[in-house]
Amino acid sequence: MAYRIEFVSAAKADLLALCKTDRVKVLDRIEQHLRHRPTFQSKSRIKSLRPGTFPPLRLRVDEFRVYYDVNEPEKLVMIFGVVAKSRSEAWLTESTKREKSHESRPLE
Repeated sequence: MAYRIEFVSAAKADLLALCKTDRVKVLDRIEQHLRHRPTFQSKSRIKSLRPGTFPPLRLRVDEFRVYYDVNEPEKLVMIFGVVAKSRSEAWLTESTKREKSHESRPLE
């Protein structure tokens, strides 16, 4: 069964900031690799990141990285960012900090 793919608003903005050829390439690879087997790891394409990193999975598309998470029960792939390799380290650090600050907030 195919997974649904959704983008958070920041990931949509990331895509729109790319030139059209890069955007098409990234969307094509997302469809090709994440629609049916989003957690299948390979040496070069899909990688599970270190524990405590958010989002926990990464798809490599040439010089871009697509960061995402998978909700298995709902068959949902949620894409959080499409980032140039050169910005990946800083983006991941910031994303992980944001996620941890959301977890530590008390419920109101």
